[in-house]
Amino acid sequence: MAGCAVTTLMRDLFADGAKENVAVGRDGRNQDTFVIGPSGEKLTRADLPPPDLRRWVSRRKAEVVLAVQGGLITIDEACMRYRLSMEEFLSWEHAMIVSGVNGLKVGNSHPYPHHISRH
Repeated sequence: MAGCAVTTLMRDLFADGAKENVAVGRDGRNQDTFVIGPSGEKLTRADLPPPDLRRWVSRRKAEVVLAVQGGLITIDEACMRYRLSMEEFLSWEHAMIVSGVNGLKVGNSHPYPHHISRH
């Protein structure tokens, strides 16, 4: 990441004090604000999923969550752009905190899978 000034932001995500590191910065060449995407790539507003996206894979959900956490877009902007309820966005964010990108895969719909006991 030569030529990039990257800082780490700590953001309180839940009342219990859980924190998430989000790498953000500005590219020294063109001053575009970016975050580090789910695969380690630089993610700018231009790289975000299109507003009319119909098939949400875990990577795309993660891109939106990281964009909000890193300040590329606001949570309200994300919800309007992608026609998400606040509850749906927050469930994506929570799934990423608990299980990473894999928590956003279809089939991982229970919000607290680590609390389920099977007898």
